Amino acid sequence: MPPLTYANYLDLEKLLTLQKPRSTPPEHDEMLFIVIHQTYELWFKQLLHEFEKINHNFSAGDLFGAIHSFKRTRMIMKTLVGQIDILETMTPSSFSSFRDRLDTASGFQSVQFRELEFLLGYKRASALAHVKPDFPGAERLHARIKQRTVIDHFYDFLETRGADIPAEVRNRDVTRPNEANEQVQREILRLYRSAPDVSILFELMTDFDEGLQEWRYRHIKLVERTIGAKKGTGGSPGVPFLKESLFKPVFADLWAVRHEM
Repeated sequence: MPPLTYANYLDLEKLLTLQKPRSTPPEHDEMLFIVIHQTYELWFKQLLHEFEKINHNFSAGDLFGAIHSFKRTRMIMKTLVGQIDILETMTPSSFSSFRDRLDTASGFQSVQFRELEFLLGYKRASALAHVKPDFPGAERLHARIKQRTVIDHFYDFLETRGADIPAEVRNRDVTRPNEANEQVQREILRLYRSAPDVSILFELMTDFDEGLQEWRYRHIKLVERTIGAKKGTGGSPGVPFLKESLFKPVFADLWAVRHEM
């Protein structure tokens, strides 16, 4: 067996052959488009990895483990926003030069991003319509909609800190989106005032949530800037669908108590 090297540890020879422009002759900006979106998928994979750990941290009452991972997820979101700055160097005419080569492919079909949304508690059956049963990862996505979310594990954590979480919240239908709850908010406010270490976690969770909304906004403006009011590739609904999730926080209870602090 050959010695381990940087290249074969990262499987670089395979990785660097995965960027395959479809335009003939290749349009210059298609390479950028492919690299950016492949990189997004790698970051989505890392975010899923981090939030699976956060779920375990929450249910185990591991405050500092959760703090550590939320710091990381917050920085990943900043990186995702920064990648939009790079993608915006591509003009609408540059994108139009290879857009028809995308055929039925669309970012709406990103199974990993939908998985992330479901894991964070933003569940809606309409999102499944853009992922056909034969798509790679479709089974994972359909499984995710039936699983407990980060919020459900967060309730576990709050209980380890003495919070009284209502039974209707604990026993909610996990296939439905998360909803704010006034009793949960009272418990969060109590912990904000009595547990400074827990308040650090709450602020990092809010930081991540704000970063996700910033990314959504920048993504919408990028799409508007690039294709305007056109339908998305593959007939996807484009900007109107993206706007549905704008300003919908993941951790709604954390936002709801801001005016009482």
